[in-house]
Amino acid sequence: MTLPSPVALGAPLPTPIRSPDMLARLATRRSAPAQALVDPGPDAGEIQTLLTLAARTPDHGKLTPWRFVVLGRQSRAGIAEQLAAMAVQKGLPAKAVAILAKLTAAPTSVLVISTAAPASKPVWEQELSAGAVCMNLEHAAAALGFASSWITDWYSYDAEACALFGVRDGERVAGFIHIGTAVEPVLERERPDVTALTTILP
Repeated sequence: MTLPSPVALGAPLPTPIRSPDMLARLATRRSAPAQALVDPGPDAGEIQTLLTLAARTPDHGKLTPWRFVVLGRQSRAGIAEQLAAMAVQKGLPAKAVAILAKLTAAPTSVLVISTAAPASKPVWEQELSAGAVCMNLEHAAAALGFASSWITDWYSYDAEACALFGVRDGERVAGFIHIGTAVEPVLERERPDVTALTTILP
């Protein structure tokens, strides 16, 4: 699948139209278990498409307070070995090693790193932009026919562990988006009561 030709800078964008396909996809959106994602995964061209679509996110006046690290199986396997040793060294429970299977299973993982910094916009809003990038990645993956899982685990919040992924001082992990093909259909789960969570003001 190729994207439409880029729109010229300053040119009018298409007017939104009703899309039953998009509504159906949003109505059935569901993360797949990260450890149950297998080949095929996105190829190099599809990964570029995913990143291009993910970047079409409100970015606070071109601040783009996030960046991507694309992780193949080889890089993740090596990092997982180091994380396993680190977990033992830190005296973490056995589960800390077991959950590394979620990091290594999928064909491709995209690490979204929040690069928010004090600027003309509040840091919190910049971090929300990074979260929106993660969600755009999930929607884009689904549009290409893949399943995905947005994950953060203990290594997302440990400075020494984050350094293994190239996370720099002042940056934070927004999420690992694992992408591939689900080995079996993903089952629906309970959803929140939107009415109970909504206040409507006249």
